Amino acid sequence: MIVATAGHIDHGKTTLVKALTGVDTDRLPEEKKRGISIDIGFAYRKTATGDVIGFVDVPGHERFVRNMLAGVCGIDYVMLIVAADDGVMPQTVEHLHIVDLLTVRRGIAVITKTDRVPAERVTEVAASVRALLAPTALSGIEVLPVSAISGEGVEQLREALTNAAREHGSREHAGRNLRYAIDRVFTIAGSGTVVTGTVFNGAVAIGDKLMLSPSGIEVRVRGIQKDGKAAQQASAGERCALNVTGADVAQIHRGDWVVAPAIHAPTQRLDVRLQLLASEMQPLKHWTPVHLHLGTADVTARIAIRRGAAIAPGASAVVQIIADKPLAALNGDRFIIRDQSAMRTIGGGTVIDPFVTSVRRNAQTRAARLAALENTDPAAALAALLAASPAGVDLTQFERSFNLTSERAAQLANKPEIAIVGKELRVALPRATVDGIKLAAVEALTRFHRESPQATGLEISTLRKQLAPALPAATFTALLRELGDEKKIEVAGSSARLPRHVATDNPADEKMWQALKPLLDNAGFNVPPLRELAPAANLKEAILKDFLHRKARTSEVIRVTPERFYPRATLAQLAAVAQAVTQTVPGGQFTAAQYRDATGVGRGLAIEILECLDRLGITQRIGDARKMRKDFVPILGAATAPPPPAAKPPAATKPVPQTARRTPPHQFKR
Repeated sequence: MIVATAGHIDHGKTTLVKALTGVDTDRLPEEKKRGISIDIGFAYRKTATGDVIGFVDVPGHERFVRNMLAGVCGIDYVMLIVAADDGVMPQTVEHLHIVDLLTVRRGIAVITKTDRVPAERVTEVAASVRALLAPTALSGIEVLPVSAISGEGVEQLREALTNAAREHGSREHAGRNLRYAIDRVFTIAGSGTVVTGTVFNGAVAIGDKLMLSPSGIEVRVRGIQKDGKAAQQASAGERCALNVTGADVAQIHRGDWVVAPAIHAPTQRLDVRLQLLASEMQPLKHWTPVHLHLGTADVTARIAIRRGAAIAPGASAVVQIIADKPLAALNGDRFIIRDQSAMRTIGGGTVIDPFVTSVRRNAQTRAARLAALENTDPAAALAALLAASPAGVDLTQFERSFNLTSERAAQLANKPEIAIVGKELRVALPRATVDGIKLAAVEALTRFHRESPQATGLEISTLRKQLAPALPAATFTALLRELGDEKKIEVAGSSARLPRHVATDNPADEKMWQALKPLLDNAGFNVPPLRELAPAANLKEAILKDFLHRKARTSEVIRVTPERFYPRATLAQLAAVAQAVTQTVPGGQFTAAQYRDATGVGRGLAIEILECLDRLGITQRIGDARKMRKDFVPILGAATAPPPPAAKPPAATKPVPQTARRTPPHQFKR
């Protein structure tokens, strides 16, 4: 259990911790010299039952409230300390406001220096403390008079803390990634960089590879100390020191976190629930500059309130905090805000959505999403988000926001009523929504093919606008691919179609094919390009090109080049020729010239055909030669190579006329 002191300067916080533990938490020379705490100090006490209580002693001076805030983040229990002679003082009130805003619900109020005042004064101060606590979450806690000098009440305080430690349940760390808030960093000779802090979530062990956030520096844990002793690991709710490699002291600061890489996601824009203290004299206005304290960090920021409204003293509202520099934050984190001069605490609250974009969103949808994210139970939050998110729930971001391991998140999403779409971008949607979109997609494609039979398919972007405009394009495409896996549609490139749809299966295209097919078949291996084929078929070139491109989807014709299409059977024969040539050459590798001679086509056309066979995976180019890579029959169908064309007799050489003969220049003599 982690216990923090709270209270005004010189009310005996450090003396009381020393009486309980024997440790003087004032470690700085200036603290010794001035007799006041400047920075947070730490001590430990092991109870008779074996529990370890970690004490965080915070400074009480108003100038060091920022240090106090770094100390009370992540605590389980508070000792509110009020001196009997002074009574309630300004920092007593401010410290109580802070622990109340941080929702610390367990603690004890200690009236110190009772040896200096009469009993009546102790009773009076105790009554004022109870009245101060009444409107807070600590209302009704025990108020115990103590003197660290005489020892009065010290043993009763030890017993109360021992009982509290025994009753304190350990924080949940299963299913959570490591989050460790750094409050100190220093170097130890022979060990290197050491950080101290509190494990908020998860667990850390020697050898773990982790990350500093928000800087993104990778570190490895060399050693762990708990309660001043070496340890193998530390879990949520424990204070410990980590000896890390990968970063030096200058690269680490109070306010940084050591986290599992999965949750490293620096942010500057947070949606939060903000409570303004009732003691404030003025409403909190839009764009007010503040100091934001989250974890052990202190950054300047501004408050953005919707429609420029204001928050009345004592009221709460959902607002946006825009930080001046990146910080690490997750859903459920508690925070404190202080005024621009950092002189007083003005409010605090809870992070709702740590990863807000600057893109404007539908107000109603945004409000519903934020209401869902205010659920502290991740399972309830996921269910509410599914109902409030037309675009679905990004599971990676959900896992990160709630600091869930992927296994824990999978358990939450593994329900019959939830469908997960996509692999890289995993989006959760209600099963009924997914089933409805799939059914509508099949119906839309059926209708489209009926109305546009010559179209090869419907553009996916158009289909998304019709059926699910709120879904991200990647999610909608992944959903269509699921339909493709189910053999209900086919997805090809940027379009989708029904599996048995043939864009040329209509009377007009069938008539065109009957006129064109003989021309292609009779052309043999020398199929003409479109510019020559179009006039022969008495068609416009653009119409012919569109038809053959659509026909190519049926594989009845194969596009060899953008301007030349071969019947599938003809291309199968050309592949058979390539196979036959390999059997006549050493090593089974043939050249384009050898293939040209075997087919009887020109060299340029022979190369175009071979490049097409390369694309189909039938042949493979190796330097200036090619070899057979696959059997062509499963791809193009069975075929046999026709006999090679007869070799042409060499052209007769005409004798050079006697008068045309010339003596080479080098044969002339002077």
